[in-house]
Amino acid sequence: MTVCLLLLSAVALTAAVPAPRALCRAAWPEREPVVALWVWQCLVATVLLCCLAALVLGAAAVFHAVRAQVFAPAPQAVTEAYDLSAARGWAAVLTPLLACGAAWTGAMLVRELVEERRRRGQARAHLRERAPDLPAGLPAEPGPLLVLEDEYPDARWFPGHPSRLIVTTGALRRLSAHQLDAVLAHERGHARAHHDWLLHLSTALATGFPRVPLFAHFRDQTHRLVELAADDTASRRCGHLTTALALIELNQHRGVLSCDSSRRLLGERVDRLLEPPPRLGRRHRALTTALAALVPLLPLLITFAPGLTALS
Repeated sequence: MTVCLLLLSAVALTAAVPAPRALCRAAWPEREPVVALWVWQCLVATVLLCCLAALVLGAAAVFHAVRAQVFAPAPQAVTEAYDLSAARGWAAVLTPLLACGAAWTGAMLVRELVEERRRRGQARAHLRERAPDLPAGLPAEPGPLLVLEDEYPDARWFPGHPSRLIVTTGALRRLSAHQLDAVLAHERGHARAHHDWLLHLSTALATGFPRVPLFAHFRDQTHRLVELAADDTASRRCGHLTTALALIELNQHRGVLSCDSSRRLLGERVDRLLEPPPRLGRRHRALTTALAALVPLLPLLITFAPGLTALS
């Protein structure tokens, strides 16, 4: 039991502190933003699984009722292999801390979802006010593409049910047909990949645990990488130059293509489109994805190792 808790703590600390810093210094995430997003998610899942496994083992050591539920279907040899009584003192201190952390994480996720629902409600009300009146005989609810009268060029994806692509008349006047296709492909890339949920998760974790390097880097890198991934989607469909010109045209007056862009990120995105970095080979992408997927299995392996050893 003590060895399991020590190993879980070591894996969680490694994934939470040095691993994200090394990933931020690496150059390959700019070339493969989709793979990089997967690696970040695997690191976050590893830390959360370590905390959850330690919470369950600690609660089983401290509370007999929890122990009876967790080890009810297991043979007596498995229960003895964990030696729960040996780590009861340490578990009595660790378990309340982990329980508070789990409750706080849940509260931050709920808070983020409630805030996002409120923001969407306000945005939908604003859109209903600005949406043009449709002629009689047409459906009252607009389709997936909504054009708004506005002199500023802008295009963005509005998530929800149903999701919509919103384009202003200023964007229609400024962009060519191919550039408009690139912008719409960019926003559809966000919609198909459900980037909004990833952004909510990273924001909630970073807000709840601002001193944990992993969660802070996860939020910052997620906001950056989802834009790069959507740019790649647009450039594959419409070309790198067309996508770069569309970004420039939309951001001449204000540095916004989507709600999470900034002027610094915009310059990086344009430079990346004009001079595309070399991509990883198919074998390297598959290997990186597979290795990242194995990392969250470490907490499970550590947790179940004593029981599997006892059974064998």
